[in-house]
Amino acid sequence: MGRFDLPVVDFWYEFASTYSYVAAMRIDALAERHLVNVRWRPFLLGPIFSAQGWTTSPFNLYPAKGRYMWRDVERLCGEFGLPFHRPREFPQNSLLAARLALLGATDGWGEAFAKAVFVAEFGEGREIGRPEALAPILTKLGLDAGALLARARTDEAVKSRLKAATEEAQSLGIFGAPNFVTEDGELFWGNDRMDEAFDWAAGQGRHPARRPG
Repeated sequence: MGRFDLPVVDFWYEFASTYSYVAAMRIDALAERHLVNVRWRPFLLGPIFSAQGWTTSPFNLYPAKGRYMWRDVERLCGEFGLPFHRPREFPQNSLLAARLALLGATDGWGEAFAKAVFVAEFGEGREIGRPEALAPILTKLGLDAGALLARARTDEAVKSRLKAATEEAQSLGIFGAPNFVTEDGELFWGNDRMDEAFDWAAGQGRHPARRPG
């Protein structure tokens, strides 16, 4: 069976999401092991949170939950051998990075870019919201940083694509990140549900009949 014959799982990620960082750095090895293909889907949580009346991350709104999250991510990074450095600002503005990731998804460098942004943000504690913070990442990938940044900031088609992706995520019932959505529409939320999502996609899950409604 070739890679093109394998089931596909959509990986919905948000650059401002700590658990998306952990998932992004683990996903290739797990996908290979489970014999699935992954489609990386950047989106924005801000509009989804706003629809719930939230002005920031629930990890900021509920301090106890936030303290737990930071310690949990620190433990996970230790477990998986990932660098971790808590950024000074959380959540960060991920708009520009997400637009660039969409451009990269079309041109073949989206995954490498996403991983590099996550490492910069949560592995090194760097700020990712400004063009000058993202330019070195693009340059290191051998890309024309100036042209891509200009396009991400001004191209109405790119803006519309990200808006549509976020609306699609919301229509799927996504309320946080990361998420894994299988071809039959099953939604698995959280870094700790990646194995289950891939098992389901590969036909190893139980696939119970959906209940009406």
